[in-house]
Amino acid sequence: MKKLFLFFSTIALLISACNKSKTDNPITEEKISSPKIPKAQGTPRILFIGNSHTEYFVSAPVLFDEFCKANKKPMNIDQLVTMGVSIDKIYADHKAEAEENFAKTDADGNYYDFVVIQESTPVALAEPEKYEANVKMITEKLRKNSPDVAIYIYEGMSPLAFTDPEYKDYFDEIRKNAVAVTKATKNSGMLRVGDAINDAYNGKNNYKYLVANKDNLRFGENTLHLLNDGGFMQAVLLYATIFDQKPIIPKELTLSTGTGDDDEMEKQEISKAISNSKALEEIAFSNR
Repeated sequence: MKKLFLFFSTIALLISACNKSKTDNPITEEKISSPKIPKAQGTPRILFIGNSHTEYFVSAPVLFDEFCKANKKPMNIDQLVTMGVSIDKIYADHKAEAEENFAKTDADGNYYDFVVIQESTPVALAEPEKYEANVKMITEKLRKNSPDVAIYIYEGMSPLAFTDPEYKDYFDEIRKNAVAVTKATKNSGMLRVGDAINDAYNGKNNYKYLVANKDNLRFGENTLHLLNDGGFMQAVLLYATIFDQKPIIPKELTLSTGTGDDDEMEKQEISKAISNSKALEEIAFSNR
């Protein structure tokens, strides 16, 4: 199933790449403001909206839940995830569930306190108008009963390998579009996954991404998905971005056993499953 999905993802990405517009303008380094977090009565609630970059070899919702539990920060976690599609199609695929949840109310005035919105790579890279429209559509639905929800726009990654000569062009473009959508979205901030992955590739904090000549952060061809190192760093980044503090790292997390069709996620020791957890933790925290 994973191989079939990767095939179709590759085709979609190649089509989008043909239409990709490049820019020579440097990416702005100005500070992107963080969203104001609403006051919650009882346990806060977070919603993940995304595709295979939210959950594939590793699961952002599962890892975030494990970090929250290890750090004694109770959190209710919901997700709307469909592999290989954009936000509008994720919503269509989960419409009944989404509308049921969006109609729920909470005593504090916000059913959802946090939401992470991850757009598909082809749209985030090459269709900025659709990207912004999709985010606007879903946030308007969310805000009916969660008017003060803190929104985090997932900054995607360059879909190409770090060694590809066009890696940086794609990184710059996808980052530029994420910044623009974040600025256009009320009470939002950016979950800087792409920046953190880029820092790791560039050896920040002495992290080395190559292990036995294989990329230890991501796996794939034209659409690369996070492996254990990348998923761990993403989870630390999400925790640090929301709570503005480093998490206590649990001894075990639910991580991938491999990239084959028969592999799955299961509890594993951090010391064995992650190549350099300290370096990845520092990279994540610096990108919060």
